[in-house]
Amino acid sequence: MKKEKKPLLLENITITDAGAKGKSIAHAPDGRVIFVENAVPEDVVDIQVTKKKKAFYEGIAVKFHQYSSKRETPVCEHFTYCGGCQWQHMNYQSQLFYKQQEVVNNLKRLGGIIPEETLPILGCEKPYFYRNKIEFSFSETRWLTPDEIASKETIDSRNGLGFHIAGAWDKVLDIHKCHLQQDPSNAIRNTLKAYALSQGYTFYNPRNHTGWLRTIMIRITSLGELMLVIQFLEERKEDREQLLGYLLEQFPQITSLQYIINNKPNDTIYDQEVICYHGRDFIYEEMEGLHFKINAKSFFQTNSSQAYELYKVTRDFAALTGEELVYDLYTGTGTIAQFVAKKAKKVIGVEAVPEAIADAKENARNNQIDNVEFFVGDMKNIFNEDFIATHGIPDVIITDPPRDGMHKDVVAQILKIAPRRVVYVSCNSATQARDLALMESMYRVVKIRPVDMFPQTYHIENVALLELKEGL
Repeated sequence: MKKEKKPLLLENITITDAGAKGKSIAHAPDGRVIFVENAVPEDVVDIQVTKKKKAFYEGIAVKFHQYSSKRETPVCEHFTYCGGCQWQHMNYQSQLFYKQQEVVNNLKRLGGIIPEETLPILGCEKPYFYRNKIEFSFSETRWLTPDEIASKETIDSRNGLGFHIAGAWDKVLDIHKCHLQQDPSNAIRNTLKAYALSQGYTFYNPRNHTGWLRTIMIRITSLGELMLVIQFLEERKEDREQLLGYLLEQFPQITSLQYIINNKPNDTIYDQEVICYHGRDFIYEEMEGLHFKINAKSFFQTNSSQAYELYKVTRDFAALTGEELVYDLYTGTGTIAQFVAKKAKKVIGVEAVPEAIADAKENARNNQIDNVEFFVGDMKNIFNEDFIATHGIPDVIITDPPRDGMHKDVVAQILKIAPRRVVYVSCNSATQARDLALMESMYRVVKIRPVDMFPQTYHIENVALLELKEGL
């Protein structure tokens, strides 16, 4: 009989750095890099190798010989298993250090870019309870923690309401208290779950496509307006009205109470009708006196207070005098476009999602901004010679693309029309580095500033200012 190989254990390893996707970095005695899930830089640990590759290992720390001064006790009871906050075990100042380091390293290593000036990362004043939007899923077969499994106790109910476990599309971790969204978010979730259990309502099972309650979405703006959207598998009018009425009794401060009847296999709401049960079908967010309507399907930066800081950096980098034609590429709901409009001659916003542009136009009308125009189209197709001939060559381009960065045709068009200034807002400094490298022949990267939108996670935004090189 073949003897089973024992998993490789690497002992007394010092964690040296923090790397991509929240994993920490160490080096094995054989020189290979080790990516570690549950340690922070300066921890000294024994590592159980879970994956062995030619150039690297992956593993988990199973014994701690020395704890790092950068380590912090996680505030959340769900931290070990949830995965939503990867860095709660690292103090916030260290998080900021490693986020800035990642941006600088990505620009240099992946794009060969060394900015003329690197401004310090802009941290978030609220490292917890900062999200304005959060979604939870119901589950008839919630995920069991290793402690629950090891206890061998009989578990009468597997119903849960919380977050999907990473890598397990059909498993949900039941959440008691989440530290990402302010009150009454936790109270709403827990009250709803308790009431549903008391009434015998069934929770969703994605494998069988059964169970009445599917998801909830909670939005809370800086103005204190609150939206709750509940997704049901099928219409059960009496039960639905009883549930929604109960929630209104418990939480009369709800501004917008809406629901969706979704009998398709996935939970995506963008092709679904959202029905308003109480109040308005939208809520308002405010920024420098501008008001933005947010409906159930709207995209809006999920950290309102830090989005304001990000937009201020963007506007500052654009250095507008009131005489410039500005293009805002990947404009979304036009928030940046409207935010800079009062300092520009005119702003043209372009976005591929029709619903987002409809929101942008409505918000601009409501805010009485008459020097912005918005257009729908796939960026690589609409941003062409005819479009520029119609609307003019921009003096400044602001671009805020998705994680994949800008399409190469968009980059080529920017180089062709050569605006004197480009402000590039990115949620992925790796693809930003690639795009900046493509533009290096004509543009100098004058300065960058990382902005932390998502404390306790490895995610980081970066704003870069590009200026046309002299003589071009």
